[in-house]
Amino acid sequence: MVVNESAGFIAQFVTDLGRVGLALQALGIVVILAIIFQFIGFFLNRKRLAQIAEIRKDMVRIERKIDRVISDVGKRR
Repeated sequence: MVVNESAGFIAQFVTDLGRVGLALQALGIVVILAIIFQFIGFFLNRKRLAQIAEIRKDMVRIERKIDRVISDVGKRR
């Protein structure tokens, strides 16, 4: 009688342990996917930031030219 109860307990314990293992495996997959998406997002944002920096340089260059033209027009009058 004690042997049957302990065997049932062990079977239930192994079943519960398997469920916990599957839950941890699913959680691990979610964490790995989140890390992959963060890496991809970081890479894309880095490219965008480089493009924005290039646009800012061009804007500064254009503003300087406009300022030069305006100052030249003001000197002629």
